[in-house]
Amino acid sequence: MTEATATPRGPASYFPAIEKKYGRPVADWQEQIRTSPLTKHMGLVAWLRAEHGLGHGHANAVVAHTLAESRTK
Repeated sequence: MTEATATPRGPASYFPAIEKKYGRPVADWQEQIRTSPLTKHMGLVAWLRAEHGLGHGHANAVVAHTLAESRTK
């Protein structure tokens, strides 16, 4: 199985549902996270929930994936 056809695992497995439910690409949410003055995981999750109406699991998935990406760069 190639990377392009592999089924997403972990937080990325939530991305199709997030895009469908909230009507925005995950890249938009990730940009919001990257430009936020907040840096702690749970602070970002709480902010996405309070300010943007994301559910806990969806906010957690986007934050976890985004922060993991930034740690590997």
